[in-house]
Amino acid sequence: MKHADVHIPIADIRSVYSVADVERALEDNPPSRNEGLTSYYEKMRRAGGERFVIKPSSPDVLDTLYVDCPNFTEVVDELKKSLALALSGNEPVQFTPMLLLGEPGIGKTHFARRVAQLLGTGYEFVSMSSLTAGWILSGASSQWNNAKAGKVASALIDGDYANPLIVLDEVDKAGGDSRYDPMGALYSLLEHDTARAFRDEFIDIDMDASSVLWVATANDEGRLPDPILNRMNVYEVPRPDAEQTRAIAARLYAEIVSEHNWGFAAEADESVLDKLADLPPRDMRKQLMSAFGNARLAGRYDLQLADFPGERRNKSRRMGF
Repeated sequence: MKHADVHIPIADIRSVYSVADVERALEDNPPSRNEGLTSYYEKMRRAGGERFVIKPSSPDVLDTLYVDCPNFTEVVDELKKSLALALSGNEPVQFTPMLLLGEPGIGKTHFARRVAQLLGTGYEFVSMSSLTAGWILSGASSQWNNAKAGKVASALIDGDYANPLIVLDEVDKAGGDSRYDPMGALYSLLEHDTARAFRDEFIDIDMDASSVLWVATANDEGRLPDPILNRMNVYEVPRPDAEQTRAIAARLYAEIVSEHNWGFAAEADESVLDKLADLPPRDMRKQLMSAFGNARLAGRYDLQLADFPGERRNKSRRMGF
């Protein structure tokens, strides 16, 4: 990599909660207090309320996404505008919460993770399809047994950054008891002004969550409430075309080979790319890992079509019983 291509994130400091508020909460020590909450307050006091906030070093830091995630070009273009503005004002990385719409397996979650890596912020993943209550995001009252802080407070308290990227995966599949709306916490968290005084129900102390970067993924926007959609920029992400899919497959093959000392060629054979070109990006890694393993079991350092799942079974299927 050329020296000019290296972009080092710039860090500033921002307070996400007041240690004085934590100390006052510790002094208010009713006999019925949850012991876990007292321990959490102690941890917050030791850690202090200041966290790094990442500023961009250049809009070009995201350029590699044009190659890694070619079907996300529109999203990358918009993100670079936000980075350019932040850079102009010497401000932290900030963009309007975004919703990535598209069919399963086209790389939405991978894209969000790569954005976090390139920006240098923290990363928190929340599977909304398994979320049955709003307290997962905003904590549960300490009066309940086994109560604990929610994902947002945990990311800010346990992490190093005031502006981590939080991914709400499959947000259209959030369900559960309607009395505990999983979306409830988002109404304030996705608004910059109200997020400044976010209060996790377990911790019960104001926290500044206004710098959190939000990326949600979904297959169907029709299942999301309008007030949530209105708080987001919505992007319809297409499935990569044949040329883009081959490029993704070639990049993934090279990435896997470079991470291991298995002895395979640095670049994929054309027949391998042809095989992978029919798959959604989500399935490519699984197919490749299985094929690499089959090739080594056969004593080879090259991939053949018979190494891929399905191909091997078809080749060896017997007639009759």
